[in-house]
Amino acid sequence: MANITRYTVLPNIPPRLSRLMDIANNVWWSWDPEAVELFFRMDRDLWIALDQNPRMLLGKISQKRLNDLAESGSFLAHLDRVAQRLDDYTASSGEWRKQHPSAPEDICIAYFSAEFGLHECLKVYSGGLGILAGDHLKAASDLGVPLVGVGLLYREGYFRQYLNADGWQQELYPRNDFHNMPVTQVRGADGAPVTIEIPFPGRAVKAYVWKCQVGRVPLYLIDCDHETNSQADREITAQLYGGDRETRIRQEIVLGMGGVIALRSMGIHPTVYHINEGHAAFMALQRAHDLMVRDGISFAQACEVVKVSSLFTTHTPVPAGNDMFDPGLVAAYFNDYCAALGVPLQDLLALGRQNPADGREPFCMTVLALKLSAAANGVSELHGEVARDMWQQVWKGVPEDEVPVTSVTNGVHIRTWISRDLAALYDRYIGPEWVNSPHDQGVWQRVDSVPDTELWRIHERRRDRLVSFARMRLQRQLINRGAPSSEIRAAGEYLDSEVLTIGFARRFATYKRGTLLFRDPERLRKILLNPERPVQLIIAGKAHPQDTQSKALIREIVHLARDPELRPHIVFIENYDINVARYMLQGVDCWLNTPRRPMEASGTSGMKAAANGALNISIPDGWWCEAEGLGENGWSIGKGETYDTTEEQDLVESETLYQILEQEVVPMFYNRGRDTVPREWIARMKTAIRTCCPRFNTYRMVQEYAERFYVPCCSRRKVLFRDNRAPVYALSDWKARVRAAWGQVRVQEVVPGETDNLPCGATIPVTAAVALGELKPEDVRVELFFGLMDARGELPAGDRAPMACDGEAVNGVYRFTGEVPCERTGQLGFTVRVLPSHPDLFQEHEMALIAWA
Repeated sequence: MANITRYTVLPNIPPRLSRLMDIANNVWWSWDPEAVELFFRMDRDLWIALDQNPRMLLGKISQKRLNDLAESGSFLAHLDRVAQRLDDYTASSGEWRKQHPSAPEDICIAYFSAEFGLHECLKVYSGGLGILAGDHLKAASDLGVPLVGVGLLYREGYFRQYLNADGWQQELYPRNDFHNMPVTQVRGADGAPVTIEIPFPGRAVKAYVWKCQVGRVPLYLIDCDHETNSQADREITAQLYGGDRETRIRQEIVLGMGGVIALRSMGIHPTVYHINEGHAAFMALQRAHDLMVRDGISFAQACEVVKVSSLFTTHTPVPAGNDMFDPGLVAAYFNDYCAALGVPLQDLLALGRQNPADGREPFCMTVLALKLSAAANGVSELHGEVARDMWQQVWKGVPEDEVPVTSVTNGVHIRTWISRDLAALYDRYIGPEWVNSPHDQGVWQRVDSVPDTELWRIHERRRDRLVSFARMRLQRQLINRGAPSSEIRAAGEYLDSEVLTIGFARRFATYKRGTLLFRDPERLRKILLNPERPVQLIIAGKAHPQDTQSKALIREIVHLARDPELRPHIVFIENYDINVARYMLQGVDCWLNTPRRPMEASGTSGMKAAANGALNISIPDGWWCEAEGLGENGWSIGKGETYDTTEEQDLVESETLYQILEQEVVPMFYNRGRDTVPREWIARMKTAIRTCCPRFNTYRMVQEYAERFYVPCCSRRKVLFRDNRAPVYALSDWKARVRAAWGQVRVQEVVPGETDNLPCGATIPVTAAVALGELKPEDVRVELFFGLMDARGELPAGDRAPMACDGEAVNGVYRFTGEVPCERTGQLGFTVRVLPSHPDLFQEHEMALIAWA
């Protein structure tokens, strides 16, 4: 092949329009309606054809059009307004720092995620995890939380979906053109691209670093497509969630370890590291490596330092969804790491195992993150419970409700997801506070002042827009499939903008049960084709390329939708992405969610729908468990009952879904007064907005992360890092001493006072003889654990009361005394337990050690 010299061509933008590039290079424009309108008016058709990508628009638009715009007074005034808004926004530090003056001055959070869903023109996301990460950055930017994002820049991103003539999903992997995306290559002082080196077995993989500016927050994305790498190494960042297990471990090394190296190379020194799902957990090992090399400390001490400033969020409520690697594969990639640091490979493997002694157990990234983080959380209250049950063996012997995995319920960046029409309505009746303080419940009470007719007309306009979009996409799909021209023309008449519209759009996985509504086709047919009260369905979603079962579900829906009578009532939109989601969430009347409980960790799409006034019809799973009790804001499919088999569960819950549609949803939607406005339905829309918006938004979520984790972790880090980290090294040494001696800890005898027929309000005095071996009473906390006994005579949960040491040890055994309060009636029980205790522990079960009587 001929020697090819690369060069980059930039748009020839007239000087008067130069601020367009500043705006296009900051994703802030995507959640500012006036900025979106600015690009829209430049060339409407081109804007839509280019996935609303402003960087590409500026490169593709004709020079004549640019010159004309440079002479347009109205456009220039619009440009100046948007540019000034961006300047004012970025110049401000936000309100968060003013509201948290006690936060350490140097606080900086590094937020690691395998995907970020910011906008459809930046295709480095696949679904809910990425959208959540993108909304997290946007809210942090709006609030002024000092945060940087770290991820991967995929050459092909996630796949583009299309269906063949049989309705079977096919995948395309078009390459991303980074130079026409809102990212810029990070360059050093010499103007050359910043290149980092990530250690791999027998080589170093080189990578470029790109920056995406998200308002005030920078997002750094790592790209392994470096000219000096082998072809295999250049492919590491080719596809999101593509390839085999070896590709996955390579990607996660680049994300976690490469992310730390990249931040260090740019002089960024975070004080808190937030691991968003286990993909980035290798970050902890790179940080430990750097500490050992720089400070000459032990692996145990380095892990303790890392743990002080790490937070982990798990998103996956099923074991199979958590990345696990064969120990041999981990050894192949970390033998050099261990040899260089003098760390036994088995010590490293133990960090990824629930049972460190089981050499056959695979290495789990979630377990690694749990063991090397000071705090961990699920993404809804129910998911927190599920996660505690899933990972209980990491803290063997700890009661399930005390397993140190809490929850922070997800939210959505409301301004990103609501329509411009609705935003204008909110501006008019709720005021600017809905933008600046969307987590304030008092703000959303004002939605009741919105006239029913205005809210309904705007909603009808959005439904009409959705129907037009769905028709256009369907026709394009049919053209690409080679359908007859008569079928393409007919598709332009499918759906009806005045009919009750139900949306279902999410990743197609079997547990999400995309075909639950289709379980009884004849009953569904009657619902959809009711001549007086018809219903229509708009469906979208991708199945993982290797998930043939979920592909079969899509095919089943497509085949049913080909029925001549049903065809105008069911549309499947291909290639579900942020743009499709935006149209659907803003235009549907109801949002359907049918996962098999409790396998939906959170489910943020329903939150976005509620912010637009759509009513959720959902299994009580994930976030909906918290939302359904806030008012009449939707419908729950069942009450979260458990079933003997999945077949029985599907049968019962599909029957319940049909009943909800037939008896409540459809009649309420079509119950109109003389003015044709459905008052009862609108009342529910307002309740959905009033109850869901203040609670399920990322302002509340990010502030909760900051107040519960970011600031406490940073403050604790400051305390433990004083005097060249002397306190944290002392804590590490103390932990090593306690672990070595813990096998000698025994509760040898428990002597209670009177235990029969006690009146409520009495107490039971208890004395316990506790052998501590080489430990001292100040190294432990001895507690009474008491509560209601279950049918097996066990204490699944309980309260606790402290016991105090009474004198010196006799033959190595200490005497502890305490009292059990009798505050409730019934058959109760108590026992005695011993836990390690140290003032510098972040939470009581940090060491996963506990001794029971």
